[in-house]
Amino acid sequence: MTATHTEPLSYPFNEEAGLDLNEAYEAAREAEGLVRVKMTYGEPAWLATRYADARLVLGDRRFSRAMEKEKDAPRRSPVVRDGGILQMDPPDHTRLRTLVAKAFTVRRVELLRPRVASLAAELIADMKAAGAPADLVDAYALPIPVAVICELLGVPVADRPKFRVWSDAALSTSGLTPEEFERNREELRDYMRGLIAEHRVRPQDDLMTALIEAHDVRDRLTELELVDLCVGILVAGHETTASQIPNFVYALLDQHEQWERLCADPGLIPAAVEELLRFVPLGAGAGFPRYATEDVEVGGVVVRAGEPVLVAVGAANRDRLRFDDADELRFDRADNHHLGFGHGVHHCLGAPLARLELQEALRALVTELPGLHLAGDIVWKTQMLVRGPRSMPIGW
Repeated sequence: MTATHTEPLSYPFNEEAGLDLNEAYEAAREAEGLVRVKMTYGEPAWLATRYADARLVLGDRRFSRAMEKEKDAPRRSPVVRDGGILQMDPPDHTRLRTLVAKAFTVRRVELLRPRVASLAAELIADMKAAGAPADLVDAYALPIPVAVICELLGVPVADRPKFRVWSDAALSTSGLTPEEFERNREELRDYMRGLIAEHRVRPQDDLMTALIEAHDVRDRLTELELVDLCVGILVAGHETTASQIPNFVYALLDQHEQWERLCADPGLIPAAVEELLRFVPLGAGAGFPRYATEDVEVGGVVVRAGEPVLVAVGAANRDRLRFDDADELRFDRADNHHLGFGHGVHHCLGAPLARLELQEALRALVTELPGLHLAGDIVWKTQMLVRGPRSMPIGW
């Protein structure tokens, strides 16, 4: 029960440009036990790259997110972040998650499908009217999830340029000094405090009003938890989907016969979205370490109490022990239980909404722009927690 590597490997492995899965992940999956890795800051960690190991660490209550607060957690930035609800264990995590969960049930989210489809059609019509080339990110991929999460939460869409800067800073791994990071975070919190104050004066039929009631009337969360929950929903509610829309298009154009299949049969889109969620490694590297609260055996290694494990979801989703033809994009994959939305108590709360947005964004593109193609060089995000184009010029 020993790890293959005694000297920790430098981590993360993936390049920021493009969507390739670094070959070091395959080596880690093939190795006995778990590998040890070291990020730029923080203590070394175990890295889980196989599906079974990843699922165990994500789902087992013997692993804690909250313990990170007491540790020098592995990270790419000098800044120590407060993860809010993402850094909680039950029962605190359950208390806050329950307040938000009813807004993101499959049934509630399904009611938004006509709105999302209509928005996608409008944005494509605008692109066509303006003429090619268009930036798929700014003209399409960002506006869809931003509009939807703003409407759900009760945030003015017109404020997007403001919170876009703060959102980028929140997800940045770059050389922001702790002071700059703190200033950005407080500006976003102050912005949200102002909106909460407006909602207290003029309640609306939205999620922010419901959360305010949970604070003011039912005393279910603190004022700072209320602010940070709204901030977290706003950032998480648009950033990953806005990255995945162009990522999916890029992956499909890279295997053009798959794009053509979807154009010929849009009925394949739900299955295609699930397969793309499995296939595309969104993260530049694994984040959100899980700390063992007692000795736990994972992949033939005893992770000692107090040691962190990083879960490489992108690598686990390409595990040949779990998925046939794991490195191939296959829309006929049965039983596709990928980890694209995580697993366990921290399974992505917004998964039903993200699925719907990705389905309708893709459906509108293959229906309205079957001749879509790249019309210039992609500029990739750098020094961010998620990978994806910052701009992606397209023609049709």
